[in-house]
Amino acid sequence: MIHKTIPYSSIAGKLVALAFLALIFSCSPVKFVPKDRYLLNKVEVDVDNSEINKEEAKVQIRQKENYKILGFAKFHLWLYNLSSKNKPGSWLKRIGEPPEIYDEALVGASRDRLKQYLGNKGFFRARVDSEANLNEKKQKANVKYRIETGEQYKIREINYHISDSALQSIFFRDSTQAVISEGTPFDFNLLEEQRAQIVNLFKNEGYYYFTKDEVSYLADSSLHEKEIVLDLYIGSNARQEETRKFKPHYLNHFYISVLPGTIPGSLAQSNLGQFSDTIHWENHTLFSTPEFKYRPGLFRSLLQMESGALYRIADARHTFDAFNRLRQFRFIDIQFNEPDFPKDSNLLDCHIRLAPLSKQAVSFDIEGTNTSGNLGIAGNVNYQHRNMFRGAEVFRFNIKGAMERQQRVNGNVTEYFNTREIGPEASLTFPKILGPKQLVNAFWNLLPKTVFTLGYNFQRRPEYTRTIASLKFGYDWMTSEYRKHTWNLLDFNMVNLYQFDPGFIDRIKDLYIKSSFTDHLILASNYSFVYNTQRLGTTNNYTYLRFNVESAGNLLYLLSETLDRPYSQVIDSIGPGSAEFYTLVNTRFAQYVKSDVEFRYGHIFDKYNSVVGRAFLGVGLPYGNFDVLPFEKKYFTGGANGIRAWQVRSLGPGTYRAPATDYPNQSSDIKLEANIEYRFSLIGFLEGALFLDAGNIWAINEKDNRPGAQFKLNEFYKQLALGTGTGFRFDFSYFIFRLDLGMKLRDPSQAGGNGWIPGHRKYTGDDFNISFAIGYPF
Repeated sequence: MIHKTIPYSSIAGKLVALAFLALIFSCSPVKFVPKDRYLLNKVEVDVDNSEINKEEAKVQIRQKENYKILGFAKFHLWLYNLSSKNKPGSWLKRIGEPPEIYDEALVGASRDRLKQYLGNKGFFRARVDSEANLNEKKQKANVKYRIETGEQYKIREINYHISDSALQSIFFRDSTQAVISEGTPFDFNLLEEQRAQIVNLFKNEGYYYFTKDEVSYLADSSLHEKEIVLDLYIGSNARQEETRKFKPHYLNHFYISVLPGTIPGSLAQSNLGQFSDTIHWENHTLFSTPEFKYRPGLFRSLLQMESGALYRIADARHTFDAFNRLRQFRFIDIQFNEPDFPKDSNLLDCHIRLAPLSKQAVSFDIEGTNTSGNLGIAGNVNYQHRNMFRGAEVFRFNIKGAMERQQRVNGNVTEYFNTREIGPEASLTFPKILGPKQLVNAFWNLLPKTVFTLGYNFQRRPEYTRTIASLKFGYDWMTSEYRKHTWNLLDFNMVNLYQFDPGFIDRIKDLYIKSSFTDHLILASNYSFVYNTQRLGTTNNYTYLRFNVESAGNLLYLLSETLDRPYSQVIDSIGPGSAEFYTLVNTRFAQYVKSDVEFRYGHIFDKYNSVVGRAFLGVGLPYGNFDVLPFEKKYFTGGANGIRAWQVRSLGPGTYRAPATDYPNQSSDIKLEANIEYRFSLIGFLEGALFLDAGNIWAINEKDNRPGAQFKLNEFYKQLALGTGTGFRFDFSYFIFRLDLGMKLRDPSQAGGNGWIPGHRKYTGDDFNISFAIGYPF
């Protein structure tokens, strides 16, 4: 006879799970559905044409079932049903969702909307049927819509009717950007897109008064079978007395008002002078107050328009973006009107109204931290001056301090350390390019900024003490609303390490990576590109792409070689011995190239459900004067923003397993990581998540003698770590607090079962990791 002992904790866990499931399913989903009505349980759409997007078609349906999370659970309906019938205003009703009651009239209205939607896409002979399956016993209704689109009508011929020869010349000059043409589907969305493009075309050619009312269509489907003859009319709707407005307009005078508060639009410019300082130059007038004074040169660089130039709506939008990017004003308004004199001219005055933010601000941030179970506290003191030299220069000064209680197990002894970090950082941002005239001219219309940063940081860790002095000088600019570029010409770091833990030195003295923990300096240049379509407060799908490339030490090495500088002897601070290298200010400089790319995609299903995926690849190659990447430039994984089933810096490289007594400190030259996370709303500010993480780090240099650390093309995919887990996000509007529980699925450092844990061994406490963090992981 075989006996198996089941641990009490396992029994308790199963009982809790059963109790939870019983609670969920014990409450009737039709509790608040009247006896003679039905709960709308399921809505389906069947389409016989793959060109029709089912999800887009579902939007047209007037009545949909209650929202689901996890793909099946109507959690918010369940919350609503937990409330009492005698308490109409209970909090459960407020956070839950009332049952969607089946309505036959809305089914009919949905059929009509679907048919209209199909007609707008050129399927004029589409057929839409619906079938309702009513279950009287369960009081539930399932509705299915069946769509037979038929053949789509196409445009056979386009006839153009343009009222003015000048308009005609402009239109046909730009006809290469036509949205519709002969042979394209007859789709109302395409017609509207073409209409908007025509309006935008003429507004960029000086036609300030041109609106979409001046573009119209006439479609005739009677001449040909399933083909449309389309007549396009431009400028033909203007009344005779308004035709004078349909001519190019030119910019006249610019009035710029920088005054506190939101300035009423009806306020006359003559009245502004009564309570403001006034500066005139050329055809510009600047109104401001002594408290918020700006040099006229700032507005010369920001205005993407000039007096005497043709009015272009693109220039007006670009000017708005330039003012907005300054982050100086809480209110920006740009308007145009005809001047009082001369009357009936084709001139436009531009009125720019700006309400500035406070010139100076101080803020304090305090937060609790948790790095893989190690609790701590961090704080920041931030000072900001938004108009340092009256040219919208922004000066920032920040002091950051942090302390964390960390532990490691050494045999049967648990050792504790207080890690400390403190350091100031100052930056000065100019809203323009500082540099040679050729560079200034190349960037003038790209909303550029020049940034200087100076910082110092002191870090005391269990293994060593480190100080980092930094200096940075570079530019950033925008090439579109979504594309940002950063180019740091100079990124200098001086790193000093001392007060090493003897045990740490003993553990790494025979490892190749020990050189990473020696004094060094970094003189680098780097470039970063970010494409980000995510916008806060919206429910649209979004894409995020970030690319970085960095090179360090090459200029110093070239100068040292060219000038035939002698080598300096550098004593190894970790182990015995020394070597000869080029130095700067008696410190060995690093030489490497490094690049990484990160991609994210967020798919929003509805207001309760979304999925976000992320992929990351990074490679650093050391060479020349410093044949190992500096520690702060190496890649690591694990922790709250990596593979969450592992503590930060405890995974890899490759199949390498660090001694159990070591404090997690693993890093290397290559990083490959992929994550996917499903997020679902629960109660109010509470959000749940399920996630799956995969990846690892590897060494690129063959000198790295950590067993299993090397990257090999035919081996790396067998060394990927895999973890899963669940978590909660607490959305407090100003910040999001996150709690994640990760569980290992595949550990590449485990010899048995090719790394897989399920089916090969029992889970232990080391296979789980709790992470606390601020903000989403990606």
